[in-house]
Amino acid sequence: MNPRYDLKRIIDIDKWHKLQDSLSTVTKMAIITVDYKGVPVTKHSRCQAFCQGVRKDGALSSYCQKCDARGGLEAVRTNKPYVYRCHFGIVDIAVPIIVDDHYIGAIMAGQIKLRDADLPLEQIVTRPPNAETDRKFKELEPEYRALPELSSEEVSTIADMLFHLCNYIVEEAIEKHATVDMYKKLLNTEPAVSETMVGTPQAYEQIQAMKHELSSTLIETKIKQGTERVYQAGNPLLQPAFDYMYLHKNENVRLQDMAVLCHVSPSYFSRVFTRETGENFSVFVPRLKIEWAKQLLETTDLSVNHISDELGFADPGYFIKTFKKFESLTPAVYRKIYHRGRQ
Repeated sequence: MNPRYDLKRIIDIDKWHKLQDSLSTVTKMAIITVDYKGVPVTKHSRCQAFCQGVRKDGALSSYCQKCDARGGLEAVRTNKPYVYRCHFGIVDIAVPIIVDDHYIGAIMAGQIKLRDADLPLEQIVTRPPNAETDRKFKELEPEYRALPELSSEEVSTIADMLFHLCNYIVEEAIEKHATVDMYKKLLNTEPAVSETMVGTPQAYEQIQAMKHELSSTLIETKIKQGTERVYQAGNPLLQPAFDYMYLHKNENVRLQDMAVLCHVSPSYFSRVFTRETGENFSVFVPRLKIEWAKQLLETTDLSVNHISDELGFADPGYFIKTFKKFESLTPAVYRKIYHRGRQ
């Protein structure tokens, strides 16, 4: 896992736990945060007495763990909150934290009952009938009846709120860490950026240069070399796809089409492609196009609109948005900085 996406490094655990406690109080749900491996990075907030009793039972706790694992996997697969019923029919939610197409963790919330039946939910894990389990449930029946009840609409609204809020906070934290790391490296690099330069155009230009330098080794060594050079795949199976992308830069290539070209299934192509490049197909392709765009901005006088058309973007606005996503500045500003640096 890239340290940039290490949840325990990104968030201040103490502050995050306070936020988690507040969300738990407002939503009436138990909440815990886990990393991408499913390992908790916080303590439980508002864990219900019924669930505490169930999880203390050796036989029953294994079913709880299966529910957590399968719920998390389903949330990752769909890239959205997954609402489901546990082996006791209690409602839980797995909320994935996804930044730049990287799954870095999840918010596990729930331990509530539905007040209505408007939300059809899958019982993700079932248990075979068991007398000992029935006895345990009888012991905990008062705690079960005390579980909070919410409507289907409230559950759906809370799931969406947790998804957008937590992903926004984590994404902002990642960007903050990236900025701080760049400043630290710049301050230790010759020529150093003095404290009086921070916030000035000169510092901004040096930061952009440093960010470019810190881009992935793959992009630096195999893409940035020249617009005519073809990527040499480590896995020969993928070479037809790379050849096609480099020969048809004005097309919006699709993963499914590249899989057909390589005579494999889309799912297998996606896995092999990610192992080869270190990035998902949906991230690698636009990054590749932006590298080509930078070369055109540096070596030609073509307009931004013309470059957008040359690289197959739907419209110049989308091209500028994509460029800014990867470079943190617009194509026009990039060209000015590059040419000023050449003078």
